[in-house]
Amino acid sequence: MKKIVVIGATGTVGQAVSAALKARHEVIEVGATRGQYRVDSTDPASIERLFSEIGKVDGVVTTTGKLHFGPLPEMSVEQFWVGLRDKLMGQINVVLGAQRYVNDGGSFTLTSGIVGDEPIREGANATTVNLALEGFVRGASIELPRGIRINVVSPTVLTEALDAYAPYFRGFEPVTAERAAQAYLRSVEGAQTGRVYRVGY
Repeated sequence: MKKIVVIGATGTVGQAVSAALKARHEVIEVGATRGQYRVDSTDPASIERLFSEIGKVDGVVTTTGKLHFGPLPEMSVEQFWVGLRDKLMGQINVVLGAQRYVNDGGSFTLTSGIVGDEPIREGANATTVNLALEGFVRGASIELPRGIRINVVSPTVLTEALDAYAPYFRGFEPVTAERAAQAYLRSVEGAQTGRVYRVGY
C-alpha cells in the first residue's frame, strides 16, 4: 500500500481519482477551500506547510487549476495570467516544493487537457497552459532524482462537466471522471515517466 496525496480531491476528477486509489492505497485528500488538508498551490509557502505536516509520501496527484476562457481579441494580460498562475504554475509549484517529500521511486501525476491538442474557440489560454504542462513533464522526467517518475493526464471533456462546458465542445465525445481516473492509476502504479496519457481522444 502506497501513501498518495491527491491535491484537488474535492473536484470532479479528484473525487474519482481518490475513489479509484483508495482500493489499494492510503489516500490523503487535499482541497483548496475544504477538507482536512488544504493548500493554495499558487503559494509555495502553503505547499511547504502542507508537506511538512503530511511528511513523506509515495505519490502526488494534482487535478487542480483555473483557466480563463474568452475571446482572444478582448483578452487582457491579467486574464491570460489566470491560467499561467493557477493551472500551470500551481502544478509546477507542487512538483518543485514536494519533490524532497516523495520517497525513492515515487511519482507525480499532473493534469492537462484535450485543448492542448484540439484548440477550441475562446480557449487560447487553456491550449497554452496544457501544452506548457506537457513540456514541463517531459523536461522534468529526465531530471527528477531517486527514480521519481512524472506523467501528465490529458482528458477530453468530462461527462460531469458538460453542463458548464458543452457549448465549447460540440462534437467532442465526453468521458466520465471514473474513466479518466484509470489513467491516473496507470501513472501512479505503473513504471513509465515523461508520458502524456490522453483519455478519450
